Amino acid sequence: MTKKGQINEIFSRARFGTPAETYKIFYRDFEKIIEVTLPEFIKVSENFETIPISRIEKITKNNEVLFEKYRKENKNNEK
Repeated sequence: MTKKGQINEIFSRARFGTPAETYKIFYRDFEKIIEVTLPEFIKVSENFETIPISRIEKITKNNEVLFEKYRKENKNNEK
């Protein structure tokens, strides 16, 4: 499944299935990572219009990681 498809599936489940407040979205805002709940993210992103999916770094639910962006620089630093 593509990254966009995976994130859309998580958002769909979160918005229509389980309590949305249990989801945390970590997104890139210039050089820092911002952490917000899903309802806050929907407001800030103006219903997903102003923050593209490509800026989402991680999604968690009750501290379980559901999505995390793969970063090349992390792999290079692990040597």
